[in-house]
Amino acid sequence: MEDEETTEEEQIFHNTVRENIIFLLLFLALIAVSWSLVRRYRKRERDDILVDDEEATVYRISLWLCTFSLAVAAGAVLLLPISIISNEVLLHYPKSYYVQWLNSSLIQGLWNHIFLFSNLSLFVLLPFAYLFTESEGFAGHRKGILPRIYETFIVLLLLAFVVLGLAFILSSMLDSDKSSLQKLFNLSSYYLPFIYSCVSFLGVLLLLLCTPAGLVQLFSMASQILVKPQFLRDLNEEYFVAKFEEECLKKQLEAHTSKSNGNGALPHSNFSTPKSANSRKRKLSDSDDEDVVDKVSPFASSVFSASLLLANSTILPSSPDDPDAGLRNGALKASLTQRLNAARAKTNLLQKQRHGSTLKRNFLYPIAMLLLLFLTCTTVVIVVQNAVQLVVGLKELPRSTREQVTLGLASLSKLGMFGATLEIVLIVYLVATSAVGLFTTSFMRRVRPVPSATPLSSIILHCALLLLLSSALPLLSRILGITNLDLLGEFGQIEWLGSLLIVLSYNTLFVLSVSACIATKFTATVREELYARLKGFAVSLVSNDVTCPTWPNSPIQATGSANSSSSAKT
Repeated sequence: MEDEETTEEEQIFHNTVRENIIFLLLFLALIAVSWSLVRRYRKRERDDILVDDEEATVYRISLWLCTFSLAVAAGAVLLLPISIISNEVLLHYPKSYYVQWLNSSLIQGLWNHIFLFSNLSLFVLLPFAYLFTESEGFAGHRKGILPRIYETFIVLLLLAFVVLGLAFILSSMLDSDKSSLQKLFNLSSYYLPFIYSCVSFLGVLLLLLCTPAGLVQLFSMASQILVKPQFLRDLNEEYFVAKFEEECLKKQLEAHTSKSNGNGALPHSNFSTPKSANSRKRKLSDSDDEDVVDKVSPFASSVFSASLLLANSTILPSSPDDPDAGLRNGALKASLTQRLNAARAKTNLLQKQRHGSTLKRNFLYPIAMLLLLFLTCTTVVIVVQNAVQLVVGLKELPRSTREQVTLGLASLSKLGMFGATLEIVLIVYLVATSAVGLFTTSFMRRVRPVPSATPLSSIILHCALLLLLSSALPLLSRILGITNLDLLGEFGQIEWLGSLLIVLSYNTLFVLSVSACIATKFTATVREELYARLKGFAVSLVSNDVTCPTWPNSPIQATGSANSSSSAKT
């Protein structure tokens, strides 16, 4: 009997050690990836700023706290994929020797660790990192690390009292029966879960705003990065138009530089120094552009001919809608330089796309767009099905009442392995869309991380937002019905997950917002064209003067206005 008890205790001990080793290895891998990302984006401080050992130590500690929080965020993203894969592996290979280490206890412990570390990072470590970088120590004390740590802890403690007070007031407003002065001091069983429930609800609302916007942005990014087929886009025509605009901007910048060097400060001028026509022709003849002109549309041919005439001209006409009108001296030069660099980048991109393979131009773009459309439509259909099942009563609310969930008993999807794989793909798709939607909002565009130029305060902000979104991602996937896996650990004990009104309203808002964003994206061109046609027709009725439409700031428009003025003078 004693031998059996000892054997069982040893087995529990070995299982615990094995699980902790796996957790440690996984966490070290996430730490390494997170540190590489933080190191890539952190601002390279000058040596004279971090020459003080105190500032360098504070900076280093805050940076490691951000790395830890980012690793926890990555672990929260991997919770559902790892759990789904583990369930399918245990279902298909229940007695395999190589997967004996993979069990329900390991997955349950992973969920508990992520929940604990996400709360610790969100409520303690990241606020401490920010306050630590801003602290200077109490007045009258010596400068050093310890006074700054004391000040940070005092401010953090005061902030904790404020948060607990707000949580007590909010809980009293929502449910007066559960809120009392006696329960105010019962932090671990009521108020800390209530605070995390509120924070997770904010994270889910943020995902509701970011995910539909990210869906639209993914279509736009695919259109910009991938080359459209020839029947949807004439690259040669776009290239010659971009080349013509680059020549115009180059002539303007040369004219301004020559006039400024000769006569001092001058207003915006469109005169340029003449160049040899033979050198221009020789430069253009070295490229392959002249051979392509005969194969493209007449519009591109006329644009290329106009660029040849413009290259040999000494006067560059101006457009009445020129954005540089009224600028002088350095401001004019900076604006022209910026526009010229953008035009050159566009020309180089179009040049690379022109020489792309036929396979990429004709197959890669349609496949990518169809894949994005398939994933979006599949997500919407699953969410609609989930909402209908909740209303009818065929599906339970996502709040879990079981403390322990056994994996490997049944597949999470009716489609088996294919359904589980589809769930993982959709979860990764939601992660990508939410991240893209977050960083394309108007606020995040101003603080978007830049490689080797992101300050520490911005890194702390981004780590907090990513941790908030990643912690709410399992809740989002379960609310929308993307997966049927029960939320393990404390994730399934959140109170508002048991409200049918909140869950059903969230599903409805998600479907409506995604459908509206997709419809707006695919009908924007048609609506803009209809608006332009109706506006032009209304203007023609008022003025009784129909003119040939041209785009604003167009070199062709500028050339046309110059030709009309010269003919009038003649």
